[in-house]
Amino acid sequence: MKNPLYSFAGILASAGLHLAARFSPKARLIIEGRKDTPLRLGRLDATRPVVWFHASSLGEFEQGRPLMEAVRRAHPEYQILLSFFSPSGYTVRQDYAGADVVVYLPSDRSSSVRRFLDLARPSKAIFIKYDFWPTMLYELRERGIPTYLISAIFRPDQLFFRPWGKWYLRLLTLFEHLYVQDEDSRQLLQRHGITAVSVAGDTRFDRVIEIASTAQEIPEAAVLEGKVLVAGSTWPEDEAILLPYFNRLSSEHKLIIAPHEIHEEHLQAIEAQLTRPYMRYSQLKAGATGDYDCLIIDCFGLLSSIYRYGRYAWVGGGFGKSVHNTLEAAVYGIPVFFGPEVHKHREVRELIRRGLGFVLHSEEDFAALLQRFDDEAACREVAQQLEHFFAEQRGATEQLLSELF
Repeated sequence: MKNPLYSFAGILASAGLHLAARFSPKARLIIEGRKDTPLRLGRLDATRPVVWFHASSLGEFEQGRPLMEAVRRAHPEYQILLSFFSPSGYTVRQDYAGADVVVYLPSDRSSSVRRFLDLARPSKAIFIKYDFWPTMLYELRERGIPTYLISAIFRPDQLFFRPWGKWYLRLLTLFEHLYVQDEDSRQLLQRHGITAVSVAGDTRFDRVIEIASTAQEIPEAAVLEGKVLVAGSTWPEDEAILLPYFNRLSSEHKLIIAPHEIHEEHLQAIEAQLTRPYMRYSQLKAGATGDYDCLIIDCFGLLSSIYRYGRYAWVGGGFGKSVHNTLEAAVYGIPVFFGPEVHKHREVRELIRRGLGFVLHSEEDFAALLQRFDDEAACREVAQQLEHFFAEQRGATEQLLSELF
């Protein structure tokens, strides 16, 4: 019988979102975007099976993308339905060519969930990493639709494993099978009675390897010669350490910075801290000329290719909630620096353990790392070890494809 807490949680979540919409543009986008979901679902071909992928946001989409595209190649008989919870994923990928239809996830109320599944008719559902909606998971189980979780990672401090979180832990029993990133996650789940679990690794390794193999040329970055630091997805907390020290470095040190937010106020704040010559990428594309020691990337979509021009990389977010994607930098065989907030990311902890990723807390730490990797031999050693590391980690996509299809 359905746990009444599931229905209550769905009603509470829906009410909370509508309340938040009074103050939050993000919440309003979700509510308005959901109104288009039935129309979009109507584009599905009723004569062909549907496999549904759900990603909470853009990061989870990138994690599941290798499997979606592998399914598209190996099983063209399937239509691919992709859903997002967050506008940060939906607005960027609503026209993603790898899916037949892209929609917002419905609210987790029974009537909304049933209408969604009636229209979507998925033959199987694949949730990427997390985003556990009780009413949806229960209804999928009631309808006999096999539901899987991929690239998941679990930690002892999560709600599932708290004394008051047992109802939440039971949600995991609604999945046909859970595919986790590491052995620690598998053992943690088994200790709590969740046994339909396999270690399949992290599909992000396959994704960043693919991206690196097809990286685009960016002449505006390539012209920077010397010891180039690529700083990606930076926040003001990163820039407060990075930029003052860069100003004092010798002319052989260059900087490419791609901030996480590129609104005008943030770009101007970066420029105000720079005393060395800089140019915005958009200015160069518009025909501006001049010498510059710092290139500011003021558009999205280039960062994963730009890391290739670095001798070393700084990945932002580690002085805030959590560090951003370190793998898309490390795949190029360069040492990666970041702030201390890394506990949510297994791959970052592994980079640190192997001496391939480096936590910094201060300008002094930054200075020491630059001095260490000004030595070409030290960089070559990291490059060799990173090549071995990525070779070890690849293959999650192939395993999932073979087991789920």
